[in-house]
Amino acid sequence: MLGEPHDLPHEFPRLANQIDQRTEIDPLFAELSEQYHQIDDEIRRLELAGSPISDQHLQGMKLNRLRLKDQLYDLLTR
Repeated sequence: MLGEPHDLPHEFPRLANQIDQRTEIDPLFAELSEQYHQIDDEIRRLELAGSPISDQHLQGMKLNRLRLKDQLYDLLTR
């Protein structure tokens, strides 16, 4: 669905408190989280604006977002 929220609290609602805590104390987590949110914001902006972008480029962005999400989840559940 276009424009659907993919921010971390929506993706991991049960881990919302841990996301906030981890962001404050773990520089790596904070950096990856920032990268995740930047790419998610860009994807949503492109989808909602109907900006001309190749499917391949958009899919690459989504794969990057997924890779970051997996890394973040791994850090949260260690």
